[in-house]
Amino acid sequence: MTIPHSALPSAHWRARAEAHAERADALTAGHRARAARGEKHPIEDFLFTYYAYSPSVLRRWHPGAGVELLDAAGDARVSWRWYAAGSTPGSLVVDRAAMETEKAPLLATIERILRSTAARPGRFGCFGLHEWAMVYRQRDHRHDVPLRLGQAATDAVVEAGELRCTHIDAFRFFTPEAVPLNRFAPTRETQPELEQPGCLHAGMDVYKWAMKLGPLVPGELLLDAFELARDIRLLDMQASPYDMRPWGAEPVRIETPDGKAEYVRRQRSFAERSNALRGRLLVAWRGEELAATA
Repeated sequence: MTIPHSALPSAHWRARAEAHAERADALTAGHRARAARGEKHPIEDFLFTYYAYSPSVLRRWHPGAGVELLDAAGDARVSWRWYAAGSTPGSLVVDRAAMETEKAPLLATIERILRSTAARPGRFGCFGLHEWAMVYRQRDHRHDVPLRLGQAATDAVVEAGELRCTHIDAFRFFTPEAVPLNRFAPTRETQPELEQPGCLHAGMDVYKWAMKLGPLVPGELLLDAFELARDIRLLDMQASPYDMRPWGAEPVRIETPDGKAEYVRRQRSFAERSNALRGRLLVAWRGEELAATA
């Protein structure tokens, strides 16, 4: 599929790049200030440690595939990877063909996951128990944060529920005792077959896929994906067994009927948002719409 070509005047694309950097700086201000002080935040810093993309990468604006930046001869992008001279003298474009050739296996996997996830109905019966499974019958925990209910009561919540995790990057942190309790056995190889839009981690991963697509994705879309991941991370920790109130996060008590209902309500909203972003990524990169079912 050929991406429709468009050309942006210098004033236009430079204004977009500046607005993008300002928005990115606002989104990362707290993290950068804490890093300078040597402090950590178990909720907000996650996106920079787990995904390992720095604020400087996030603030770098790209126009996306098929967009020619006019009067860009003296711009820093001349030396950036995956940029090439455009059809107009002094212009730049993202070298989509070169990137797709060099990264063909990765991009094929990303496209497959984006399409298959959006095409699948969402599952909304996990109630965030993946985080509970990561501490099940375990005295040493990944996060140095007290358990809200204590260890015994936390274990009881897992045993009274049903583990239905479909995401490999959550499942791989389950304790050995929790692994056989899960309905699924996700692997990296089966990820495209198991990913579904109701999964919070799959929703956060839209940001990861946008980052891996790099200059093929417009900067504004990348920041939208980051904001979704940030919002999902908050619910993920609110519904977790950890006591996050010292960081201003009131618990979503998924061990209660009301907590389960709140979790599912927000989970459905995130499924809709993540599928909309999956569609936008494919339109920006491949020029194709997708059918999404949340």
